[in-house]
Amino acid sequence: MKYIGVDYGDARVGIASSDFGGVIASAVCTVKVKGIEEASKKVAEKARELGGEAFVVGLPKTTEGKEEYRVARTRRFSELLQAESGLTVEFYDERFTSAEAVRYLTEGGVYGSKRKGVLDAVSAQIILQSYLDSKKRGV
Repeated sequence: MKYIGVDYGDARVGIASSDFGGVIASAVCTVKVKGIEEASKKVAEKARELGGEAFVVGLPKTTEGKEEYRVARTRRFSELLQAESGLTVEFYDERFTSAEAVRYLTEGGVYGSKRKGVLDAVSAQIILQSYLDSKKRGV
């Protein structure tokens, strides 16, 4: 199964894709959006281009694991995305993925405006890879 990983944000959405075996995740792109409806349409369109069969959307819980405003907004985006695409949406806890993405990019020597352009896509990749790894472990 080919999964599409999503790091949803109000202004930018990071997109990643797995191979058809659902083993390896790769960053694809960051899409600039204006609003939740545009975000769901653009992400659904990208998933069709990539041949996606299901979504894994990062759920932005607080560091304590609580679900606050951002989680509700992400769930609403996911409802729209599912309606727009017809694909199932699964959630994966995205706590600390942005920090991990920054560390990954820093180690790779990516800074400034270059980092801003790929940070969300790398975050989506980390979310998706973590999800795929958890499926392998049976978590």
